[in-house]
Amino acid sequence: MINAVSRAYLRGTSQVVSNALKPVVAAVPGQDKVVISSRAPDSSLPKGSIQVKTGLTTATQVRCAHTDLAVPDFSPYRREATQRPGRKNDTHEDRKAFTYMMVGATTVGTAYGAKALVTQLVSSMSASADVLALAKIEIKLADIPEGKSMTFKWRGKPLFIRHRTGEEINTEKSVPVSTLRDPQHDDQRVQKSEWLVVIGVCTHLGCVPIANAGDFGGYYCPCHGSHYDASGRIRKGPAPLNLEVPPYEFPDENTLVVG
Repeated sequence: MINAVSRAYLRGTSQVVSNALKPVVAAVPGQDKVVISSRAPDSSLPKGSIQVKTGLTTATQVRCAHTDLAVPDFSPYRREATQRPGRKNDTHEDRKAFTYMMVGATTVGTAYGAKALVTQLVSSMSASADVLALAKIEIKLADIPEGKSMTFKWRGKPLFIRHRTGEEINTEKSVPVSTLRDPQHDDQRVQKSEWLVVIGVCTHLGCVPIANAGDFGGYYCPCHGSHYDASGRIRKGPAPLNLEVPPYEFPDENTLVVG
């Protein structure tokens, strides 16, 4: 083993790697003793604490690393508040900034919680999935003969579709609007004169009227005696309003879509 100690500019370590080579012994003729100086004669050679390990059946590697590199100091560029980890907010400005931060964080958290609560409340009050599935209903008009009224279920309510005859159309158009309790002309309640579309719920107490009945040949509610004509307008009895007309359209001549 060879040890050389000098100023700590470079530090070397060795790594011993075994191999299968046979040992080679170097012979120096004419000398009985080999002297190796512990001080490097040339300043260009590695200096510092160098340790070399070798053997007859091993190969030797020497690595050197710099030890005189200075760690950069960024203290002049740092704020005073960040140079001391244990420093407390002992000024009015620091305490005010902390207060604003806490108030802002609390406000954001409260707003998010209120939004989630309102969203959950509104979604719980919305229509159920089975009701939404019946949001629209498509009806084939060819299945309803002239002079007949058919009942369908739409959004949980009875829906009356009436195929009016020419005589019924003329009769309803000739009714003076001034004599009606809920004044509406027949043209305001239908898109096509031969088709009447109304919700079959009595406007008195929510009963279901009977089609093609009553004193006016339209609808009759037997619960309290409300009579509606063939335009769904209240003509007699306690009901205050006409039967409701839902939103609907005619995509083609033989199809009716309600909703």
